[in-house]
Amino acid sequence: MKQALAMVLCAAVLGSSSAASRQAEKAGAFCAGLDKAVAPLVGDADAVFIRSYAPGTDEASLPSGIASTAFVYDNALAVIALIACGNMAAAKPIGNALSRAARNDRTFNDGRIRNAYRAGPVGNGAPNLPGWWDERAKIWAEDAAQDGTATGNVAWAALALLTLHQATHDPQYLADAKGLIDWIIVATACDEGFCGGFHGYDPQQVKLTWMSTEHNVDVSAAANWLFRLTGEPKYADAARQARQLVNRAFRGDHFLLGTKPDGNLADEGLLALDVQLWPWMAAPDAPAVWRNALGFAQTHLAVDGGFDFNGDRDGLWIEGTAQAALAYRIAGDAAQSNRLLTGLKADQTRSGLLNAARTARLTTGLSIDPTGTVPDFFYYRRPHLGATAWAALAETGWNPFTGERIQ
Repeated sequence: MKQALAMVLCAAVLGSSSAASRQAEKAGAFCAGLDKAVAPLVGDADAVFIRSYAPGTDEASLPSGIASTAFVYDNALAVIALIACGNMAAAKPIGNALSRAARNDRTFNDGRIRNAYRAGPVGNGAPNLPGWWDERAKIWAEDAAQDGTATGNVAWAALALLTLHQATHDPQYLADAKGLIDWIIVATACDEGFCGGFHGYDPQQVKLTWMSTEHNVDVSAAANWLFRLTGEPKYADAARQARQLVNRAFRGDHFLLGTKPDGNLADEGLLALDVQLWPWMAAPDAPAVWRNALGFAQTHLAVDGGFDFNGDRDGLWIEGTAQAALAYRIAGDAAQSNRLLTGLKADQTRSGLLNAARTARLTTGLSIDPTGTVPDFFYYRRPHLGATAWAALAETGWNPFTGERIQ
């Protein structure tokens, strides 16, 4: 009887592609847009990575460095958002790609997952990494940051697999999520938190010794989830260790980015919106004073219609504004959440995806090279999978750190 009931429930969860599309449309404009953009790329694939960006209206094609790139963070967000939207048919193949990547790598056998993979269907072996043919140098080129492994991205992949496990009860997703957090515990543990990860080309990569507040929030959330499911003390220990860095980064009304490579706290002048929102969104037991960071963000990072990435206020960051919409909803301010989401509808493109930035180029103050100091990491006005996923999460009231829908 239990087996028959499980089969019925599984069929109800998976549904058909058309049923999933109807569910997404019913959920709202951003769910419908995410489905419109992702479903044709998923097709009938069993496992697939989705390209993170599409060319903007003034672009004939994407730059070579991201033309084939499916960032793990964006794909993990897409899995969670699609589940929140009721579209398991599209979520599962992307989750399967993350699951296979967690168990197969072209060089390393230690359980890591890369920052990005090549967009498209994934076979049973190690997924391909992004790259392009450099005609001038006559070589196949890859990006050192995309080939690397950021601790936060590993944790986000684990959160996506935990969300899939919650929805399907498939033990493989839980096993792979455990493997990813186990890798973080072994490979990136620092004194009071977890370090940044690894950067560079195979087979020799550089260990990143700085710690990110954002990464440690992600690790704490995934480790806490695993502890709730398994009761294994190592996950409670990992959550506490990550929380130490988050506690240290809190300055009374805002959070610092983390630490420098030497262990000292990051400069006060370096601000980031997500760092003000995620710590208390991710931790139901967070001190009430942590929510002061939302007011800090409103004072120091707000722009007309939403929020900038950092404190220079040179434009509106779509992904971050969607994060803020969800944060306001968690904080109980539905009116402000709805105001931000209504404004973001102007940023939705015909593809269904939202642009990454409202301006042509948005600064972050950060470096693409995690070992560098040149602030050359920008967002552009081009359709972005991650921004759309966050908008869908805000629209559905789904907290990706806990797997719970906000009442």
